[in-house]
Amino acid sequence: MSNEIISKQSKEQLKQQVEQQRYQDKVDKFTPKPPLLKNICWAFVVGGLICLLGQFITDYFSGLGLSKKEASNYATIVLVFLGSFLTGLGVYDELGKRAGAGSVVPITGFANSIVAPAMEFKREGYVFGIGAKMFVIAGPVLVYGMVTAFIVGLIYWMGQGNRGL
Repeated sequence: MSNEIISKQSKEQLKQQVEQQRYQDKVDKFTPKPPLLKNICWAFVVGGLICLLGQFITDYFSGLGLSKKEASNYATIVLVFLGSFLTGLGVYDELGKRAGAGSVVPITGFANSIVAPAMEFKREGYVFGIGAKMFVIAGPVLVYGMVTAFIVGLIYWMGQGNRGL
């Protein structure tokens, strides 16, 4: 009797697995395939254009007589502002839909990851909306970046024979 129950259960499981596989095959058949080469090209072009804009801004500030380090710092500030401003206007999100990783990787994408959640939750108020949700996406990146920087700095300091103290 128990063999019949086990046999019946395994037949039902096998039948269910076959049905799931058929369903998955149908889903795979009708799911549109993304244009991979086109997406890669768009990401490369848009990311490159954002970096080119950053280089132009850096060269502009260098032309004003600032050192390369100062010019780079000001270019970073301008790019973060542009990313935030364009996110506020809804332009950067549209760019992200078309460019994918090309718009996410540069520093403008980081600005977008901070501003977009804040804009989404602004109706909940300054504290519980904007303040609480601003770092939902970028917060973990900042935390792990700082922790990693601390660990690497500690390893470097220990490798120097503690000469710094």
